[in-house]
Amino acid sequence: MTKVAVVGTGSMGSAILEGLAKTKQVDLVAANHPNPRAKQLADQLKIKLYERNQDLIAEQPDVVILTVPVPVTLDVAKELAGLTAGTVVMSASVGVTASELQAILPQAGVVPFVPNTPVAINAGTIGVAFNDQLSADQRQLANQVLALLGDVISVPEERMDIVGTVGGCGPAFVDVMIDAMSDAAVAKGLDRATAYQLIASMVKGSGALASQSDLTPSQLRDQVTSPAGTTIRGVMALEANGFRHAVIEAINKSAE
Repeated sequence: MTKVAVVGTGSMGSAILEGLAKTKQVDLVAANHPNPRAKQLADQLKIKLYERNQDLIAEQPDVVILTVPVPVTLDVAKELAGLTAGTVVMSASVGVTASELQAILPQAGVVPFVPNTPVAINAGTIGVAFNDQLSADQRQLANQVLALLGDVISVPEERMDIVGTVGGCGPAFVDVMIDAMSDAAVAKGLDRATAYQLIASMVKGSGALASQSDLTPSQLRDQVTSPAGTTIRGVMALEANGFRHAVIEAINKSAE
């Protein structure tokens, strides 16, 4: 069984650990500085937790996933300099390049990636940048581990910033929309719990259809908007209130 070590058990590290633990397809260990929340998570998932990053080296992990703050990423990498040759090191620190990490860990295969919090339920959207220095086996191993967490989308490393913005910030924008739609549903008499359930299901189904269909979003929209129907009136209200512009600006501001 593939051994995966997660370094950093903050929000994203915890989500990754939870998602991987659900699959029961990898052997998990983690490292985090002494922290009651980290220990509670490790106890809950029944995984070994180290308080020093360098202690992970003795585990000889096949894959190391770095989910630490960007300013300390290179320092953490130095603590892992004794990793076994061929280890795949995946870093979620956008802004720290593969070449910077590779210089510290020349014996490893470095893979920058950008996950989002739905990885906790194995429904993540994960951008990944593979480089020519990776062997075919290392690339396959990275893909296999990430695929356990959700959809894996390969992009050039220079596009990881916008992937992180759309994939990472996007769930918050969708949550705002769900909350607003639930307010409208409650105003029309639906109870709050049912409204949340209904809207979350609708978003899940619409996303799955958009992902699996060969049609563009506008074509999918046209399938729902019959002439002089209720939906087209709602779409026109969105346009009149700047919905499309608001979404574009949300991405632009987050990308800054």
